Amino acid sequence: MSTPAQVAIPSLPWYSRVRLHLPTVPEAFASLLQTVVVALFLLTFVLQPYLIPSVSMERTLLVGDFLLVNKQVYSPAGDWSRWLLPYRDVVRGDIIVFHHPRHPYLVKRVVGMPGDRLRMEDGRVTVNGQALDEPYAAFEPAAYEPFRDEFPADVYSDPLVDRAWWKQMRNLTHNGELTVPAGEYFVLGDNRNHSDDSRFWGFVPREAIVARPLVIYFSLRRPSTTDVQQASDDRLGHDREVSARLTGFARWKRIFRIVH
Repeated sequence: MSTPAQVAIPSLPWYSRVRLHLPTVPEAFASLLQTVVVALFLLTFVLQPYLIPSVSMERTLLVGDFLLVNKQVYSPAGDWSRWLLPYRDVVRGDIIVFHHPRHPYLVKRVVGMPGDRLRMEDGRVTVNGQALDEPYAAFEPAAYEPFRDEFPADVYSDPLVDRAWWKQMRNLTHNGELTVPAGEYFVLGDNRNHSDDSRFWGFVPREAIVARPLVIYFSLRRPSTTDVQQASDDRLGHDREVSARLTGFARWKRIFRIVH
């Protein structure tokens, strides 16, 4: 009696044997809730979005830039979150977000540290007798203003200068140099000729500093009132008109740019 022929059954590939598991409603809800909790934690304790509305930090930060800032990097030494997240103190050259009596928040760059002797000549900063290297500083055309360009100035002439600050500045000025008090910081805008900063209203207290910008996560194209170096596109033709309207509202190359 003949032996029945054996038929070889081909093995199925591994991916055909994988069983798909569709999440149940409770599982999907738990996953969504976890995402929301993480997002709320980050926005509450770590990150916060801001929009740049003015030209004072050009060309580092442009009008229309959306920033994510780190709210914990400068947190007080006794803050419990210091043990969870990196912490460091303010250093010269940092861009900081801080509270200000005239505005809810301002963003400027730290130029003078506590104890520094500071002066400015033609808009250029000298700290403790040494010229400060400032590759980020921009000097857009503007009419000469003694109080702004030659600081600290001997003449009180600019109506934008806070009077109380003027009196404090005169008391802290010796031999043409301003001494930054303990626990205070002197800040300037990178757009040096078009910035309302410490020259006009004084120091930033350490406790007023709340965050440091991390990254530009989006940037809307907005015209600048001071940057005369912006190039215009004079090419003719209608073939790119539609695409330009669709893509021209944003500065795509600035997205995810690190702020420093």
